[in-house]
Amino acid sequence: MFTGLSAFPLTPVAEDGIDEAAFAGLVERLAAARVDSITALGSTGSYPYLDRAERARAARLAVEHAGDVPVLAGIGALRTREVLALAEDAQRAGASGVLLAPVSYQALTADEVFGLYEDVTGELSVPLVVYDNPGTTHFTFTDELYARIAELPNVASIKIPGVPPAPAEAEARVSHLRSLLPASVTVGVSGDPLAATGLNAGCQAWYSVVAGALPEPALTITRAARAGDVATANAESERLRPLWELFTRHGSFRVVSAIAEQLGLVAHPNLPRPVRALPEADRAEAARVVHALDLHQ
Repeated sequence: MFTGLSAFPLTPVAEDGIDEAAFAGLVERLAAARVDSITALGSTGSYPYLDRAERARAARLAVEHAGDVPVLAGIGALRTREVLALAEDAQRAGASGVLLAPVSYQALTADEVFGLYEDVTGELSVPLVVYDNPGTTHFTFTDELYARIAELPNVASIKIPGVPPAPAEAEARVSHLRSLLPASVTVGVSGDPLAATGLNAGCQAWYSVVAGALPEPALTITRAARAGDVATANAESERLRPLWELFTRHGSFRVVSAIAEQLGLVAHPNLPRPVRALPEADRAEAARVVHALDLHQ
């Protein structure tokens, strides 16, 4: 569950709440593709924009439609009591694990973040993924903090925000992290454009935005890298360079939303206000990339 490809689907929203049919369809598509796990309510899943009832419903829908593929559920929130309530909801829904980012309004200290994970892991009966996403949380983990948190009960994986682009530097980075962490805690890469580099460097998992809409190319990269086929993993990632360039320009969240629209998986609009879809010209560019890379099946 904490190795291989974890796909992060959108949680498409409509005027009256979650578009449940579209969300269920996204999850079923990922299960059919045989991703290694499905992470509902990650950053791509818009978790901070949804209320508790919507998040509990999304977790239940994900578990119901994932078949035998394990489901992880995001539980990040501003207050520890809210995180604990969301963790309870996710476990009741049947989630196999949870994903926790240190969400904040007031900037958090390292001791406060450690205390959050200490409080939450002490109440959990399922494994937890530490979600390091400084682009959204504006909190930067140190390696020392990774190591402290990794010693807590139920911590199963750490999602790092990326690796250096040079393969030798990426390998050194992952090797250093592995030396600090218990063998039971996996290292998962994110930042899709560098995922192949991270997997080839020894990351055991890829927590992937793009896989939520396009599981097949993400699986090609993951399976190749995990089998030691560096050339194939790099070649597939290089083929997707036009897509990575869109991510760099516009952010992966809005681009994946546009791709899912282009594939007919979600309606337009599907993002929670005040977040808006890409402008029409950029959505058209995303559609051209999907067709040029033959990703529209």
